[in-house]
Amino acid sequence: MKGVFSAPGDYIYFKSQVPLHKIPIGSRQWRYYDFGPKVVPPLICLPGIAGTADVYYKQVMSLSTKGYRVISVDIARVWNHHEWVQTFEKFLDTIDVHHIHLYGTALGGFLAQLFTQHRPRRVRSLLLSNTFLDTNSFSAAMPWAPVVGWTPAFLLKRYVLTGIRDVPQEPFIADSVDFVVSQVESLSKDDLGSRLTLTADAASVGPLLLPDSLITIMDTNDYCATPQQLKDQVRERYPGARQAYLKTGGDFPFLSRPDEVNLHLQLHLRRVGVEARPDLVRSNYGDGNGGGSPNEPKNESGNSDDKSRDDSNNNNSESTSQADEPPLVPEGTGLPPLAPPHTHSHTSRNQLLGNQLLFLLLVRIFFSTKQNMVASGYSALVEKYCLE
Repeated sequence: MKGVFSAPGDYIYFKSQVPLHKIPIGSRQWRYYDFGPKVVPPLICLPGIAGTADVYYKQVMSLSTKGYRVISVDIARVWNHHEWVQTFEKFLDTIDVHHIHLYGTALGGFLAQLFTQHRPRRVRSLLLSNTFLDTNSFSAAMPWAPVVGWTPAFLLKRYVLTGIRDVPQEPFIADSVDFVVSQVESLSKDDLGSRLTLTADAASVGPLLLPDSLITIMDTNDYCATPQQLKDQVRERYPGARQAYLKTGGDFPFLSRPDEVNLHLQLHLRRVGVEARPDLVRSNYGDGNGGGSPNEPKNESGNSDDKSRDDSNNNNSESTSQADEPPLVPEGTGLPPLAPPHTHSHTSRNQLLGNQLLFLLLVRIFFSTKQNMVASGYSALVEKYCLE
C-alpha cells in the first residue's frame, strides 16, 4: 500500500456534487448517498466489512448519468442479523422506497440474501459478489468474537486490515486497496465491532422465494478474501443464476474494474425489467440536489460533510482514546482521513507499547475468572496484533 493516501480526483468531484445523507432511525443513524431519477426502482449497494457508502461512488456516478437510481449505504451499527433486517426495512420506509434491487459484496451480499429471505416482497432482484451463505468459517476463525465489544479500536482496525491483501499489485487494484483502507480508518470502534459481530455471529441463508433467474453472481477469479469454497457454495445454491466473472479485480472490483462492474450492473437491471430514464437525468451534477432525494434530510454543510463520520457516534465512542484515531484532514476539504495505521505512527512508540501492555494485563485479569475458552483465543489475538 502507498505511504500516503491521496483521494482520487473523480472521488473529490463526486463528493462536491452528490449530497451525503444522514438520517436517524431510532437510536441509529443511516449514512447514504441517493442519486438518480426517483421514478426508477433503486439499486441499493451494500458494502463488505471494510467498506462504506463511499466505496460505490463510481457506480453512483456512472449509472445515475444513464438514468438509473443508485443508493449506496453504510452497514448500520446493529449487533445481530434479525435486528439488521428490521432496521434496514425501517430505513426503506423512511426514504419511501418499497421495491428494491440489491447489490452486495462480501458481508453486504450475505445481508442482502438475509433480507431477501425475510422480506421477499420488497426485493425484486439480487446481485451478489464475492459473498457467502453462512458464517461458520468466520466464527471458527474468531474465537474472541464474544468480547468484540471490549476490544479497543486500534486492534479491531488492525484485524480488519489483515484481511486485505498487502502485496505488490497492479496499479488499479493497489489504488482500490488504498481507498478502502482510508475508509476503514474513518470507522468508529462500534462500527467495526458491529460488522465483525455480524460476520462471526452464527447465521445462514435459508431458501429464497426469489427465482434464480433474477439473481446475478459476479465474482472475481483472482485473489479474494472470501474463500473459493464459500463462493462455490453460492453458485451451487443458485444454479439458475446468471454468472458474470471478472478475470481480475481483487476484493474491490467496483473500484479497480468499474467499467466492467458497471456494465454487468446495467445488463442485470435491463434483464430484470428496470427501465432507465435518461430523459430525467440533469445535464450535470452541479445543481445542489443533483438527483438526490429532495424530501430527505441532508447535512447542514451540504455534500462535503465526510470529515467527521463519527460526529453522530460521540455518545457511544467518546471513551475511545484519541491516540487510537487517525489525524483528521483540514475541515471542509471533503477528503477521507489520511494514511492507514501501518504507514505512520498515531502515538509515540513508548505510549503505544504502554497502552498495549496495560490492555493485555486487563484482558488476562478479566478472563482469569470468566470464559476460559474465549480467553485463550482472545489472548492469542492480543499477543499477535499488539506485541508483534
